Amino acid sequence: MDVYAAIDEMRRLSARRESFNFSYMSYSIARRKSEGVVTVRRARLCKQSRRDRNQYSDYMLDYIDLETGERRTCWQPLLLTLNDTELELH
Repeated sequence: MDVYAAIDEMRRLSARRESFNFSYMSYSIARRKSEGVVTVRRARLCKQSRRDRNQYSDYMLDYIDLETGERRTCWQPLLLTLNDTELELH
């Protein structure tokens, strides 16, 4: 599955208030560092708040980890899987 098709599916599931699992490669621009692969077992996308917008926000996804209640972000191009299906970046 293509990364952008996966993002559309994540948005559809979130709009129906359904959860999904996914994984991505972490990366912090500020630290220039990755902590490796992050796996989220139950998530839902959420809207980005106005104050969180930055020059890279168009390339980020905001989500809530439904197991921890934490709100997090990830880079769209670094998505690896959605519901156990490997993703490709075209």
